[in-house]
Parts: sequence; C-alpha cells; structure tokens
Amino acid sequence: MDLPLHESCRLLKVHPSGLMALEKAAGVMSHPNIRGERKNTLLEADYDHETESYFDGTHSWYLLNRLDAPTSGVILMAESLAIAQKVRECFSRHSVGKEYVALVKGVPPRPQDSWRDCLKVVRQRGSLRTVVTLGQANAFCDMRLLERGSGQPARALVALSPKTGKTHQLRVQCAHRHLPIIGDATYGQYAFNREFKRHKGVNRLFLHSWKTKVHLAIDGAEVDFQAESPVPDVFAVALR
Repeated sequence: MDLPLHESCRLLKVHPSGLMALEKAAGVMSHPNIRGERKNTLLEADYDHETESYFDGTHSWYLLNRLDAPTSGVILMAESLAIAQKVRECFSRHSVGKEYVALVKGVPPRPQDSWRDCLKVVRQRGSLRTVVTLGQANAFCDMRLLERGSGQPARALVALSPKTGKTHQLRVQCAHRHLPIIGDATYGQYAFNREFKRHKGVNRLFLHSWKTKVHLAIDGAEVDFQAESPVPDVFAVALR
C-alpha cells in the first residue's frame, strides 16, 4: 500500500475492505488545523475538513477518529467512504472499544474504578479548556491500575477505557482525581513536569492509545477489527 505516512508513524494493520489502523507518534497531528498545511501531520497529503479525509489526487483516506497531537498510538482510517461511514456510526454509538495507557502522578486509591463526570468546554484567559462541572454525567471511563512506580513522588501506570469521547476527557478526568497525567502541559502540574523532564530526560505527554476494536458488518460478513500499538519503552523507563 502506497500510503504517504509521516516518517515517524507506521501502518499496524489493514483489512481487505480498506479499514486500517495506524500508529501515530507523539507530537504528530491527526490532521492539519490550517487548510493546505502538510507539515507534521499523519499523512503527507492534502486534507479536506468537510469530508475529514486526506487525498493526493488519485486516492482518499478517511480519518475515523482523532488523537491530540501529544498523544501517541492507534488511530483508524479507511480507503472507502462506505466503510468510513460504518465505522463513524460505531463511534457515534460509542460502540468502539478503546483502551489507553497513562502514566500518572500519584496512585489510584482503588485498583479498579468507574469514573462518571459532567464535562464542559469553557473559555478561560482566551483559550478553550475542558472542566468538570455540576450536572448530569456525560463522560464515562473505566480505570484499572496496571503497575505502581518505584521511588518518589508516587506514580502509576493505569489503563483507561473511555465510553465517551469528550474533548480532553481522559486528561481532565485524571487531573480531577489528583492523578494528573505526567507531561500534560494543559491540565497537569507544571512544576512537577519540568522537574520530571529534567530528571528523566523525557519530554512528552504520557498518554498512549493502546488498543482499539470495532465490530461491524462488511459485505454481509461480521468483522471484528482489532489493533494494538505496543506501549512505548519510555513509559517503563519513566515508571522506575
């Protein structure tokens, strides 16, 4: 497949229907924010914001979900508009299974938990931020503790399975529980992040899209499409 991938990203898996899973590197944008821009984006091709697709004049690749630029891991695309619409419907029904790994400052009080919050996007100091507010819960996530770090300050590796897809949901839900994701420049602890970077020599958001699975019918057949992006080695280094 002649896919114009960013040099730091890679193809993980392809279904005969054209549904594919890519591995996005931290710092690479899922799509350009400015029309006509190609620099540091998932594909080195033009992007149409209306159809949410990359194109190079002869081929189109439909982006099916997004990851914030600092987040690495699994991201889905499709070559076919029909397949793209099917998968997008799965996302809209919240029926796509997603699991992330995060390195957080602190340790969850319970090894497993279900988080329910009301999130709202507000403007603060000229920028948009997601905050936890009073109201009916609209953000759901299951958390489980994977490993405790060694040394101080306490830190932990956790798996996060969001059931909804609110803006910056995982970053906000972690921070709200005094478990900020290490390296989070927006919702994290700035002084700690600076010291952690100096001590560990690592400068990134420690949030990784680990596993994604979607079930759909393709040409009359039931398909379970699953992809996994290995947790970057730097997470284990930072946990020690």
